[in-house]
Amino acid sequence: MRGSRKLIGFAALLLLVGGCVESLHALYSDRDVIYEPALVGVWTTGNGMEEYAFTKSDQDNTYKLVAVDKDGKSGEFVARLLKVKDTMFLDLFPAEPQMSENDLYKGHLLPTHSFVLVRQIEPTLQVSDMDPDWTKKFLTDNPSAVGHEMVDDLPVLTASTADLQSFLLAHLDANGPFSKTIELTRRPAGL
Repeated sequence: MRGSRKLIGFAALLLLVGGCVESLHALYSDRDVIYEPALVGVWTTGNGMEEYAFTKSDQDNTYKLVAVDKDGKSGEFVARLLKVKDTMFLDLFPAEPQMSENDLYKGHLLPTHSFVLVRQIEPTLQVSDMDPDWTKKFLTDNPSAVGHEMVDDLPVLTASTADLQSFLLAHLDANGPFSKTIELTRRPAGL
């Protein structure tokens, strides 16, 4: 019963978050996590409508990420940069939300991980979000490719860290889940 309540809370959270592919497990083990000082700063989209501010966290090798969307709404994440073989990813995990709801309500929200392929950090930050449409279609056609569940018609990855890494590394080609690259520009300090 408790598990189904968490999945219902999780499904509601997915509706709020939108187009991310969520995972119950992290993409990293401790040996995969790296720290790159060049990531620290405020990065913006070409039109300046979205902003991603990375600061060094109090925890070793972690960043605090504050993402601000085009409507000015922000969300805070714990971000870890990792390297699997020669490929860099960001693993994003929501920071503890500042909610006024009671603990019973908060207990029904299940925080999850999401993954971003990092193509380069400098001179511009080039990243690719995991495409939920590609992932849904691929997993519908190949249901045993990686552990997952479909929740409200959206894929939720349930695989272990090692299986997630293998799956993502096997699908880095141009037609895979990371086919759309976003280029972000560092905002000059003081602006």
